Amino acid sequence: MLGSFKRRVVIAIVLSAITWFSSAQDASTSQTQPRKTSNPYTGDLSIFDSPGREDKLQINRVLDILRISAGKNVADIGAGSGWFTVRAARRVTETGMVYAVDINPGAVRYIENRAAREHLRNVKTILSKPDDPQLPANAIDAVLMLKTYHEVEKPVILLRNLRASLRTGAKVGIIDRNGNGENHGVGKEVVMREAGEAGYELIAQHDFVKGDGMDYFLVFGLKR
Repeated sequence: MLGSFKRRVVIAIVLSAITWFSSAQDASTSQTQPRKTSNPYTGDLSIFDSPGREDKLQINRVLDILRISAGKNVADIGAGSGWFTVRAARRVTETGMVYAVDINPGAVRYIENRAAREHLRNVKTILSKPDDPQLPANAIDAVLMLKTYHEVEKPVILLRNLRASLRTGAKVGIIDRNGNGENHGVGKEVVMREAGEAGYELIAQHDFVKGDGMDYFLVFGLKR
C-alpha cells in the first residue's frame, strides 16, 4: 500500500516537472520569436522629399522636443534620402554633427552627394549593420528613427547596441505609424515594450505628427 502511494507521488512529480519544462520552453520560444517586419525600402529616395512633408510632420517641433540645437550631435538612423539629416545639420550648425546611418549603400551615397551639394560639412554617413548603428561611443545627444522602426528585424538588439553611443540625458525619438509590422507600421505598444526590454524608459508620447490618428512620436531615455 505504502509502495503504491510512493509510486503515485513520484509519477505526479515527474508529470509536474514535464509540464513545467514544456511551459518554460514555450515561453522561451515566444520571447525569441522575431516579430513581423516590413522590407526595407530600396526604391527612389526622392519620394521622401515630397512637398508639404515638413509641415505635416511638424519637424521643427520634433527638433525642439528632442532638444536639437547648436553644438549637439544627432543620429538619424534609417536616414534614407537624408531628409531629416539636412534639417538637423542646419539646426546644430557647424559646431555640431549629424550622423546619417543607413544599411543601404545607395542611401549612404545619396546623402553624401546631397550634403556636398548643400554645403553641409557637419554630416557624417555610416553604412551600418541591421542590428548595430555603429555610432561612436558616448557621442550622441539625440536620435531620431523616422518611419524606420517597422523595418528593423531585431529592434531590441539594435537599441541595446545604441546605448553605448548615448550621452547622459540623450533622447531617442521614434516616429512611426500603427500597423502589424509588415504593412509599413508597428503598434506603439510594441515599440514601448521592446524599448523597455532594451533598457529604455518612455519620457513622452505625442500624436501631432501628420495628425491622421495613425502616426505617433515616442521619446525615450535610458533607464536610470
